[in-house]
Amino acid sequence: MTSAAVTRAHPAATSPARVRSPQPVLRLAIAAIAGLLLDLAFPPHDLWWLAPLPVAALTAVCRGVTARRGALLGLATGSAFFAALLVWTGTIAGAGAWLALALLEAGFVALLGAALAVVTRLPGWPVWAAAAWVGEEALRDRLPFGGFPWGRLAFSQADTWVTPLAAIGGAPLVTFAVAMVGSAMAAVAVRSGLRAALAGAGLVLVVAPFVPTPTSGHEVTIAVVQGNVPRLGLDAFAQRAAVLDNHASATHDLAAAVHAGRQPRPDLVIWPENASDLDPYTDPGAAATIESAVRDIGVPVLVGAVLDGPGDKVRNAGIVWDPTTGPGQLYVKRHPVPFGEYMPFRSLARRISSKVDLVPRDFARGSKPGALDVGPARLADVICFEVAYDGVVRDAVRAGGRLLVVQTNNATFGRTGETYQQLAMGRLRAVEHGRTVIVAATSGVSAVIAPDGRLAARTAVFRRDILVQRVALRSGSTLATRLGVLPELLLAAVAGLSLGAALLRTTVRR
Repeated sequence: MTSAAVTRAHPAATSPARVRSPQPVLRLAIAAIAGLLLDLAFPPHDLWWLAPLPVAALTAVCRGVTARRGALLGLATGSAFFAALLVWTGTIAGAGAWLALALLEAGFVALLGAALAVVTRLPGWPVWAAAAWVGEEALRDRLPFGGFPWGRLAFSQADTWVTPLAAIGGAPLVTFAVAMVGSAMAAVAVRSGLRAALAGAGLVLVVAPFVPTPTSGHEVTIAVVQGNVPRLGLDAFAQRAAVLDNHASATHDLAAAVHAGRQPRPDLVIWPENASDLDPYTDPGAAATIESAVRDIGVPVLVGAVLDGPGDKVRNAGIVWDPTTGPGQLYVKRHPVPFGEYMPFRSLARRISSKVDLVPRDFARGSKPGALDVGPARLADVICFEVAYDGVVRDAVRAGGRLLVVQTNNATFGRTGETYQQLAMGRLRAVEHGRTVIVAATSGVSAVIAPDGRLAARTAVFRRDILVQRVALRSGSTLATRLGVLPELLLAAVAGLSLGAALLRTTVRR
């Protein structure tokens, strides 16, 4: 009888294959669970110490498989992670858009999984694997339509032992630190690459606690007005006059408290994004409402407003409104949100979500960094999601901003985790640039963040409130501000070179 006949006659001969067959399924399950665990590291859950564990899990399951299998494992991690993290997007765009965005972002993690499968074949692989996480984020932060940086490992580390590294290399270095610890954990699990793992993780552990975080500087008194909105969701701004009246009324109350001696007189006042959805340049009633409030408080107010034009577009802007001279300097949001503030492929997007036409007019893009002189302070102003983009924030600081302001409207997202995720980004930016950060939100969370990332004051959500604080103005630059994009480029280059070296090594061996 031939050996083939024996194999056919005795199915038990194939049993080793059947024993091994559950392994791919197990790896896939581990990868998906890793994505869910990674979500728990981010606000509102804030289990930041979990972040290295899913990194370790994905790295471990990708080691020893093909690039194609690694991509599938990365897709499982990314799909689970972004579906959980970005669930708040469904509150405005519907389930179809939420899942489409999650799958798009998961595609980048699929590329990461393929890269991990390749670079873990090299000696010293834990370092190259950690760099691969930075490379993946660098792509995702820019592609497509200018990218979507939500979910970077660094943004889970708003107040942890690696946060000070942001002052050296910004968010990319913090991501590398978290990924390095995770890679070290994977190395221990698979008993490979231990020297590189211990060296890299040890360096992170030693350096991070000793990075200085500046807190000093000339002080001014600021007031943040959170006027609140009539109701939750997109319909909140159907009552645009009511939202403006809320912020004007709260400012009048602040002025009364100042006149009565119950509050110190602020040097400047910050209103949030969308405080006026009525264009004060074309609507006399809106202009009169703002003018009355500004004159009552008697100091310059940064007003968030939606402005008509150019053409059939609108602009998301911050206006410096002086009690004597009226509206002056203007910052127009440089990075409008695709599918949120403008609609690429509108007809195609309408097939995914019927809510496309809730954005009937596209927002125009600003061209200059948000450096504004408001009373005694030169502000670095960014609007809402712009706080997630390294370059937008850095440009405003480099243009002379001594106080970083984030004007935002979180009412759109109801009582979801979005506002807390965005707040965490502001805390990391404070450390990165050594600046006090002021978050002014229509409905919360508004906050004052010290240059070391500490929350000095904050509001609750969906409550009218006013924060009055003495804050530091800083003119010095951190190393991260001076180096700019260089740390990210270097780490991404390390990832690319290690990937190329691993592919070349595999080709030569074949």
